[in-house]
Amino acid sequence: MGNEAPCKLRHGGKTYAGKALLETSELLFRGETRLKILFTAIRSLRACDGELHVRTKEGLSIFELAERAEKWREKIANPKTLLDKLGVKSGERISLTGEFAPGFLASLKKQGAVFQPKAAKGASWYFLATESRQDLQQVKTVARALEGSTALWIVYPKGQAAITETDVRSAGLRAGLTDIKVARFSATHTALKFVIRKAKR
Repeated sequence: MGNEAPCKLRHGGKTYAGKALLETSELLFRGETRLKILFTAIRSLRACDGELHVRTKEGLSIFELAERAEKWREKIANPKTLLDKLGVKSGERISLTGEFAPGFLASLKKQGAVFQPKAAKGASWYFLATESRQDLQQVKTVARALEGSTALWIVYPKGQAAITETDVRSAGLRAGLTDIKVARFSATHTALKFVIRKAKR
């Protein structure tokens, strides 16, 4: 989920009331008009007197955000990486089950991840890639490797009838886990984070 705030937008010589939404890779405005600005399209960015000034090739958009202006500027200028959002730190032990995108694997290697056999005990993080309900049969096997507060991220496609968030959550619960966080994994996939229930640690 992104951040949102009531806001006035000055754009194209007009002022509009509504709310601004700061997402992972874009800045949105919803209200008397609608505006979408991709981070990659921003040519200049600054915060001044409670205003966020965003310039693209289409021109200047000014978001009146009060104390949020500088915080949002920092988040846009220095967006979190996927590994930051997932909580993975340099040199941690990673166990992968399933097929993951080359870009994700490259990010882990660049961060110095130590890869362990799938579903082996002792990893810092467990990741399970799923594309259908059938893939969720592996959740119990991976869950048995978790110890203490170690977490499992189950990655699944967005908006697919073959597997839904309810399916993923139910599989985790049946394995004795509880879900505590959701993250945008990619443009096509979501990740749900599970840990062992406190009573069973």
